[in-house]
Amino acid sequence: MADISGLELYAFWRSSATFRVRVALNLKGLTAHEHFINMDAGEQRSAAYLKINPLGGIPSLVEPGHAPITQSLAILEFLEEAQPTPPLLPSDLHGRARVRSLAGMLVSDTHPLITPRVRKQLASGNGSGSGNGIDDAAWKAWQTHWFSTGLAALEQRLATEADTGDFCHGDQPTMADICLASIMSMVQVLKISIPATRTIDRIMAHCNALDAFARAQPARQAGAPA
Repeated sequence: MADISGLELYAFWRSSATFRVRVALNLKGLTAHEHFINMDAGEQRSAAYLKINPLGGIPSLVEPGHAPITQSLAILEFLEEAQPTPPLLPSDLHGRARVRSLAGMLVSDTHPLITPRVRKQLASGNGSGSGNGIDDAAWKAWQTHWFSTGLAALEQRLATEADTGDFCHGDQPTMADICLASIMSMVQVLKISIPATRTIDRIMAHCNALDAFARAQPARQAGAPA
């Protein structure tokens, strides 16, 4: 177990990636001082923040005396190694691989397709295929398509694989549940309806019953609309 203290988290209330880190910190009993980066105002592209994260992504975790840690999954892995209890990964080799695979479906294959920078690129007409920028209705359809595609694939795995329990893997929350909850928080904020996710809905009920998840909800963060 590493001795970590004085953590600083650069965050935004609506960021699902920040949500993941907040849940992990809560589960581990760790705290981090938050610096609010207003993504709606473009503060993630300020010269000051780009010195912390040259990609301009949120969140970034900083421990005094060390380089910033970016990418939410890397931060989760860091917290897992620094504070192994309670564990966010199973103890067995195949279980850890499964949890990382489920998390990757959400964080690597689904989330990147619906981020603000993707909308900005599509709205500009670059990359849309037609040369015309998409409007709000087309963006909503884009988000619904990719959320539905990713969650349908996850639902199939969770509903058919024997290692699914009360949570994505077994009966304790893991990184997979944290990532799932972060995506579902986005679905709720954006008011998108995803049908036929019985297993996901059941797992989310278990997650939402935990204080660590409830306290990390976007609506409860500084900067969220009243």
